[in-house]
Amino acid sequence: MNSPLWTSDEIAAATGARLGGGFVQATGASIDTRTLEPGDLYFAIKGDVHDGHDFVATALEKGASAAVVSEEKAPALKDSDRLIVVPDVLEAMRQMGRAARKRTDAKIVAITGSVGKTGTKEAMRLSLARQGATHASVASYNNHWGVPLTLARMPRETTFGVFEIGMNHAHEILPLTGMVRPHVAVITTVEPVHIEFFPSLWGIADAKGEIFSGLEPGGTAVIGRDNAYFERMHAHAYASAAGRVITFGEHEAADIRAHRIIVKPDHSVVDATVFGQPLTYKIGTAGRHIALNSLSVLAASHALGADLALVALAFAELKPPVGRGERTILAIGDSEALLIDESYNANPASMRAALANLGAVELGRGARRIVVLGDMKELGETGPRLHAELAEAVESNRIDLLFAAGPLMKNLVDALPKAKVAAHVETSAELVDAVCMTVRPGDAITVKGSLSMKMALVVKALKERYGASPTAHALKG
Repeated sequence: MNSPLWTSDEIAAATGARLGGGFVQATGASIDTRTLEPGDLYFAIKGDVHDGHDFVATALEKGASAAVVSEEKAPALKDSDRLIVVPDVLEAMRQMGRAARKRTDAKIVAITGSVGKTGTKEAMRLSLARQGATHASVASYNNHWGVPLTLARMPRETTFGVFEIGMNHAHEILPLTGMVRPHVAVITTVEPVHIEFFPSLWGIADAKGEIFSGLEPGGTAVIGRDNAYFERMHAHAYASAAGRVITFGEHEAADIRAHRIIVKPDHSVVDATVFGQPLTYKIGTAGRHIALNSLSVLAASHALGADLALVALAFAELKPPVGRGERTILAIGDSEALLIDESYNANPASMRAALANLGAVELGRGARRIVVLGDMKELGETGPRLHAELAEAVESNRIDLLFAAGPLMKNLVDALPKAKVAAHVETSAELVDAVCMTVRPGDAITVKGSLSMKMALVVKALKERYGASPTAHALKG
């Protein structure tokens, strides 16, 4: 039987907290009462919208082992014997994260990149779990509270730890990688994401390169060899404590190289070499970008000493998470349509990847490829141009109809033939009825946009109107 995740003595040693008196044995950690499980230690974090202290009573009623609260708020709270009082709750969570990292012998991987962080993290988790107890970030817990929370949740018995690290601005990765202290650090790619906060793509490359600063001495840096900013990222790796750099991609000089990528409607096949040794494998989800990111998983796994044959076998079980390529069959009369849910977020690189995936879907006679797209945010002055430039991807992937939401999407609408544009409105809510009425048997529909555009409303409406069942196949005539 595994030991408790945290005890009173361990919490006090990590944080210097004042304990309420009851002996704590926490089996988990939470900052959200909606997902809190009995036995969790509840951190009353003050967020941008809500103050976690307002939900302490709810947390304790739901079975939290104790609540970590601030000195300022503690006097007004009940159940004082179940309170752990600290000067600053977020800092206490960071301290416990550092303590969790210090006490484990796990091999740690940290992943960042403009695109593909979460998918690569999930592929890494799936692959390594076959070879030892694996702990990984849930969802996209990759920011200033998500990373320390994930660390604080890591059992001491962990064999492999997989952490996603994100950023919107320069110097945000530095403290996070310093907490995680990875043995392997991966940059999936550098693309114009959050570009409004940077003077150029060079700035994004530098910000992503910060991940190498936290590497354990002699650790491994993993970098995409195909990226235009490879040399910039390599320089950051060279300046760090890394003892080794492993490269991946289609470039002839890549250590982990894809020689052929076959993208099918519901899966991909990769012919690769790993330091010259051939390896062919299937990935259980479609997408050229996913296939390329799988090479980074092989690189990291190789650096960790994992069995690459088992890693490659695990790829066949990889399925896209909700909002990131999940495929659903819609029942339309006696027939079906395919819904591809890419609604979680969007940037120029992921938008092109989603359009390419839709283009690869095989359709029957008279069926159509339909895209429902919302604005891509945080692109600054380049926003209008980057939206207009999507027209080439729409055309080359044989998209038949576009439904667009948001002012920036007007630039794409204006760059396309009028016959391809079904509607352009301000919000996703205004598209719901039109999209639902337009879809026909045999069609394939992709929905994508930045999170703030709430494109998931369209996905939800389609599923509710036509029913939904998961699919591992695409529609064929």
